[in-house]
Amino acid sequence: MTTLVLVRHAKSDWGSPSLDDHDRPLNARGMRDAPASAARLAQTGLRLDALLSSTALRARTTAGFFGAALGLEPELDPGLYGAPASALLAAAAARGVDAVMVVAHDPGMTVLAERLSGGGIGHMTTCAVATFRWETPDWDVATAVDPDEWSFDTP
Repeated sequence: MTTLVLVRHAKSDWGSPSLDDHDRPLNARGMRDAPASAARLAQTGLRLDALLSSTALRARTTAGFFGAALGLEPELDPGLYGAPASALLAAAAARGVDAVMVVAHDPGMTVLAERLSGGGIGHMTTCAVATFRWETPDWDVATAVDPDEWSFDTP
């Protein structure tokens, strides 16, 4: 079985206009939503082999909460910052393990979730979690066909 979990980073703080986009932290809502969403996902019993995260502060922080809840250390991937849907899926597949979480940004997250859900997921809100499963253990097959099942959770 192949599993892909997409997590859009939690709500960030726009704060100072001089702050670089890459360095924006989570705001109070993000700091509340990320651990709560991570705990809900952990309660499902989901087991992951890898957790990939954008290097942006808001994504790294979100990934840290999910990693703590799921017992995984996030792997930072600079290519996930602002990545299109195709790059997000390719990064997960390239990891070469059965179950991967990717924590990154819109619009790539929404485009990929919408595509994989056949339009069932219209928008990945901040801290949304979309889980996709394929019966095949082969990422090449999984990335070429629709998932066998999917679920969606928002804060």
